Amino acid sequence: MGSSFSKYRIATVASLILLGESILFSSASPAPPASPALPLLAQAGGQTATDWLKQGLQAIQAGKVQDAIAAFKQATQLDPNLAAAHYNLGLALRQVGQLQPSADAFYRATQADPKFAPAFANLGGALLEGNNLQLANDYLQRALELDPKLGFAHYNLGLVREQQRDCNRAIASFKKAMEYSKNAPEPAYHIGMCYLQQSKLDKAKDAFRQAVKINPKYSEAHYNLGSIWFNQGKLQEALAAFRKSAEANSNYPNAYHGAGLVFMQLQQYGDAAQVLQFARDLYNAQGNSQWAKNAEQLLQQAQNLNYQPR
Repeated sequence: MGSSFSKYRIATVASLILLGESILFSSASPAPPASPALPLLAQAGGQTATDWLKQGLQAIQAGKVQDAIAAFKQATQLDPNLAAAHYNLGLALRQVGQLQPSADAFYRATQADPKFAPAFANLGGALLEGNNLQLANDYLQRALELDPKLGFAHYNLGLVREQQRDCNRAIASFKKAMEYSKNAPEPAYHIGMCYLQQSKLDKAKDAFRQAVKINPKYSEAHYNLGSIWFNQGKLQEALAAFRKSAEANSNYPNAYHGAGLVFMQLQQYGDAAQVLQFARDLYNAQGNSQWAKNAEQLLQQAQNLNYQPR
């Protein structure tokens, strides 16, 4: 029964790659130092490259990502050495799922300013999501040479090492990320994932608890706590964790699937059928046909058992 959980132990790796993707250069966050050999600012329609950069930032803040992309592109065309424009273009492209153009923009930011550590870190993150682990590692190492305290670079490097199944070095990187990004729950979560791979369950539980302490609505962390309790036969603790997972994200099907398994063990088949039906419907809605099928099979078992005399 416990193997039902294994599929989801690395499910959030890809979605959490760019921990630093919200870094934008606005009035509250100064732009990186300019290259010492910047040319005179070019103009288009009376607007300088910096004007277009500011316009793009305003569009981002207004939720108009496509307008921001157009503005950042205009800024980079007017001044190819404006690293902040390339960088923010990369962030905006990443936001709409254009991974390769995003990586290209981050690369141009590193060319415009070879000491721009966040650009190297996000370039490494984009390459990681594209499964180019060696090149991702190289750029992340460069980011950390430039800024050893850049928390999300340590985090992205930890993800590279986790993908490489090098759990000890991954944990070391995630611990560094926690040191420099104290409000980010993801490093603690991935420490827990690494400890799960090593079957160090008590340490995994501690790490997941740390993640939900930072972010009580971290549904995946609650779910993995529940899966550990379930596999250890501590059904009430497991059920409480799955409930917290569902409360944190009502559209997270794994939480309902896990609760269904607990109710099956407790022989509460009516409750099991209710949550398994919900899990099945969510899996279907999210295009996860295999796990929808698994939930459907369990649902039928629960319904059959619920109608049998006990």
